[in-house]
Amino acid sequence: MRTTTPNTPHIRGRWRQIGTAFAATAALAVAGLGTAAHASAATATHKVSTKAIAAEVAKAHVQYEKAGCGATPKKGFAACNALRVTGGTTAFMEKQAALKGVAAKTIKPNAASDSPTGYGPSDIQSAYGLTDAASSNGSGETVAIVDAYDDPNAEADLATYRSYYGLSDCTTDNGCFTKVSQTGSTTSLPSADSGWAGEESLDLDMVSATCPNCNILLVEAKSASDANLGTAVNEAVKLGAKFVSNSYGGSESSSDTTYDSSYYKHPGVAITASAGDSAYGAEYPAASRYVTAVGGTKLSTSSNSRGWTESVWKTSSTEGTGSGCSSYDAKPSWQTDTGCSKRMISDVSAVADPATGVSVYDSYGSDGTGWNTYGGTSASSPLIASVYALAGTPGSSDYPAEYPYAAAGTSALNDVTSGNNGSCSTAYFCTAKTGYDGPTGWGTPEGTSAFTG
Repeated sequence: MRTTTPNTPHIRGRWRQIGTAFAATAALAVAGLGTAAHASAATATHKVSTKAIAAEVAKAHVQYEKAGCGATPKKGFAACNALRVTGGTTAFMEKQAALKGVAAKTIKPNAASDSPTGYGPSDIQSAYGLTDAASSNGSGETVAIVDAYDDPNAEADLATYRSYYGLSDCTTDNGCFTKVSQTGSTTSLPSADSGWAGEESLDLDMVSATCPNCNILLVEAKSASDANLGTAVNEAVKLGAKFVSNSYGGSESSSDTTYDSSYYKHPGVAITASAGDSAYGAEYPAASRYVTAVGGTKLSTSSNSRGWTESVWKTSSTEGTGSGCSSYDAKPSWQTDTGCSKRMISDVSAVADPATGVSVYDSYGSDGTGWNTYGGTSASSPLIASVYALAGTPGSSDYPAEYPYAAAGTSALNDVTSGNNGSCSTAYFCTAKTGYDGPTGWGTPEGTSAFTG
């Protein structure tokens, strides 16, 4: 069983959002969006129905590119699952424009912005029923982010994100933030990399948005090899993290079962992994039976009682959330779908569509243009790791990937029943339906109760 503990600060996700944000503090509050400390209270809102807002939000359409760490990796290496918006209008921008009664502005490629153009902390907390838990839970818990290479600006960019949204400081000095190498060194860090820096910012900001009271541990592998990333996971657990997010993946191989036991088998630790951004198809480590495989959704405002609606994220035949039946990993005992005799991806899901993407602040390297909007399952993995942290410390002998299965079909999860991420011979491998399906698993969080033993 797992015991619930109070609060801990967030792991920050470096999601860069481009363009101009229009909402004032009052407008943001009405919208249910992330309140920014620097928003101008003078901005007036336009009286508009929730149905009309939802209709405008549905117009969101963006252009985006893979982060510099997202190129197809060679054998034995992983790529990040982050996508950076470069043009168009996001769901956040459409909602802000509707509230003001104006046309949404357009993000210009590589344009810096003074404020976010994607979803912020209050959006995420509202969408997943986490507002109360985010306020009162998480203290004393540490969410670890595992990525490759160094982000020299990680702490400073995290401070900018948290300050903008009015979150408490999370610094080295106050003990909330720690950055180490895969060997645990705070001084001998890997070489810096602009692409992975964006990924790290996304991850850190997502932890901050979901679990503002959580401590954040950033563990930087010296390269994106499976072995080095796995070593970094072990280091995160060694340093005491009970929640570890992995926003990367690569093709499956016969070595995966060895990697399972060497790097990802940690009872008492909730380890999450991105399902991938290349649409239907399995990748590792999401295929590990010891991790919670996290798929991706399109998250939009709605006039329904929840205020939000979700479908499977798919942008094209080659871009969307991953899913599928593993070729190598054994099926965990708690997974009971009958179409796949081995490990099935995913278990749960959260927002990942770049058009409904999240706000990230990143200032390092060629991609570090300040505020950006990011998508990809690199967003959903740290989000779910942080939900586990809000739910409390896992039982010492538990594999927390099992927890959502105990809540399957209940109000603790938002069942995603529409959309697909491609074509497949077994329908639920790639198409959403009532109950379990590959792209979204058992659904998305509605509070924390599906993530505790």
